[in-house]
Amino acid sequence: MKIWKFLLIVLMIFANLAFAQPSFADRPKFSKNPDYIEVTKTLNELSQTKDAQTDVEGLTPKEIQKRIEELTLQKYALETGINWGQCNNQTGNTIAVYGKRPNDEDNEDAVYDNNLYFLANGQSTKKNWDCDGIYLGNDIKVANFTSSFNGQGQKLTGPAALKILDGTQLVIKTDPDTAAIELNVPTVKVLNSNEANWFIPDISQALINTRVPNAPSNQS
Repeated sequence: MKIWKFLLIVLMIFANLAFAQPSFADRPKFSKNPDYIEVTKTLNELSQTKDAQTDVEGLTPKEIQKRIEELTLQKYALETGINWGQCNNQTGNTIAVYGKRPNDEDNEDAVYDNNLYFLANGQSTKKNWDCDGIYLGNDIKVANFTSSFNGQGQKLTGPAALKILDGTQLVIKTDPDTAAIELNVPTVKVLNSNEANWFIPDISQALINTRVPNAPSNQS
């Protein structure tokens, strides 16, 4: 009788391992994620720059440290499997944000990889709903912005799509004196139609303000 009980326990153990194996196989391979590769590369470059006390064009030592801290958290978020970002609108206007199509919609005939949604002032996109980035109209200016993680690159000109990394809470505000857009994180990337299959129209902020807000959101 004891032998049968022993065999039953062994069989249960093997059965649990057999069912658990796919979960290990499906763990996200963050090391192959393009965002992870770029974040790691830039973090290493900035850390070496800081250690060597050398200058980076367009960045002060304080700004270098801020970007190192931001990228460290971005790297950790990607390593732990966080697969969504959040956008918070504090601009005083409706803004356009990019996000995935709902799961219940048929994606086979989709023209673009992302949908363009509209987020009302004072709202943030819902938890676990992935805000991939924001759209800036052709008449919008961004304060203190360059087009790469390390601070180098051309200044932003609209219209533009800005991509954020997973694990980021992007807060968008308006400078009351200059009316320029301010972003709370430096690690955003400018995309064009050649780099991503996103809808990037040539429209003004005034037109965006006429749209009905439809982004999945929370009142902030």
